[in-house]
Amino acid sequence: MLGLVENHSLPRTAAFFDLDKTVIAKSSTLTFSKSFYQGGLINRRAVLRTAYAQFVFLAGGADHDQMERMREYLSALCKGWNVQQVKEIVAETLHDLIDPIIYDEAASLIEEHHAAGRDVVIVSTSGAEVVEPIGELLGADRVVATRMVVGDDGCFTGDVEYYAYGPTKAEAVKELAESEGYDLAGCYAYSDSATDVPMLESVGHPHAVNPDRALRREATAREWPVLVFSRPVSLKQRLPVIKMPPRSALLVAAAVGAAAATAGLVWYASRRRGCDSA
Repeated sequence: MLGLVENHSLPRTAAFFDLDKTVIAKSSTLTFSKSFYQGGLINRRAVLRTAYAQFVFLAGGADHDQMERMREYLSALCKGWNVQQVKEIVAETLHDLIDPIIYDEAASLIEEHHAAGRDVVIVSTSGAEVVEPIGELLGADRVVATRMVVGDDGCFTGDVEYYAYGPTKAEAVKELAESEGYDLAGCYAYSDSATDVPMLESVGHPHAVNPDRALRREATAREWPVLVFSRPVSLKQRLPVIKMPPRSALLVAAAVGAAAATAGLVWYASRRRGCDSA
């Protein structure tokens, strides 16, 4: 369990979460490939290629070179896409695609950090059009994500305006700490990838989640906690179920309530007659 609710007179703190394979069980961007295909944004060949990329990503993570190739491929792939159409596709399929692959353990951690008075920030290499709705779904306070250049026609140009990757994530964390008044020594960070070591080492409480081999070695050497998240679960399943009593019980309760009300009125009437005759 995390610490008790923080004293608001103390410096503010936050918990920074990588997204893919840390909060959700897959790559957020690649998960939408079938929806983008159905929306006419990509062809069948691109669907197969992204499915293979998802397999590689899940099988052993992606090192720096693989991430760079994936960035170049996705940047070229989305060139010419209408941004509003992308947002609409993500909004329409978000709950069906993302909700079932959220790690139960991550959702619990997010709840605990909020209960302790900490902000929750999602820091992801995936595009903002995908990450921002997921952050809202998770109840995150802020989102840092990759941003693509959008032309005057409302379509992606294929160029990257801001790449939230590696050291850039650490820079974003430090900038947020400065603007929001976070005490980084009291902040938490979670990631599965060695490429996020700069972000992890920028806070006082780094955690490796489902780490790739390189991050596991780094975490062991630095004695960082290693967490295993293995239970993807729909957020809907985590909501408390309010059990309604059976109809017969409701009828009995209503009858008892009516009888009690009637008895009360009779008692009150008799008291009034007694007072009037006195």
